[in-house]
Amino acid sequence: MSSSAVDIELLSDDEALFEELEKEEDSEIAFMREQRIKEIQSELARRQTLEENKHGVYTEIFKEKEFMDITVKEKYVVGHFFHQDFRRCKIMDTHLEALAKKYYDTRFIKIDVSNAPFLVEKLLVKILPCVIAWKEGYAQTKLVGFDDLGNTDSFTTAALELKLKHAGVIKRKEDPVVQVKKSIFQSNDTDSELEDD
Repeated sequence: MSSSAVDIELLSDDEALFEELEKEEDSEIAFMREQRIKEIQSELARRQTLEENKHGVYTEIFKEKEFMDITVKEKYVVGHFFHQDFRRCKIMDTHLEALAKKYYDTRFIKIDVSNAPFLVEKLLVKILPCVIAWKEGYAQTKLVGFDDLGNTDSFTTAALELKLKHAGVIKRKEDPVVQVKKSIFQSNDTDSELEDD
């Protein structure tokens, strides 16, 4: 066989190999795309269900029993005990409203203390604003006034967010784990192979 015939044969083998690799990549990309579409659809359905249950919205509750039911039924709840004439309660409302839009998995609610005499007494709510956070029905933290937020009216939403994160009642949905594909030239034990060379 002449060298040009060998070159042509090698070239056609290389082309066949590249075509095969492209087909594999196309099918892998299509599979990954399909998986991602399913994940997105699932997340949209989950968010719609949460929205129907008033997640993502800072809601005023008018009945004490309904307030208690929410704290027991929902996994994560942040509840604000307020009085409509207190300026500091209105400041807290603005921060909680911003967080409600950001953390869909947590239900953000508020109740006027005049509508919740039993809870005010039972939970020892004496200073307003008072924010209590529950996880699976159990109180995780209680923020009284602005003491834990720098004791200033100009505290940041991030300060409140940090307190609620430490209490474990607000969380971002975890990002899906990205699987890293290895090169066709790597084995599972790359370190030992490199040392041997």
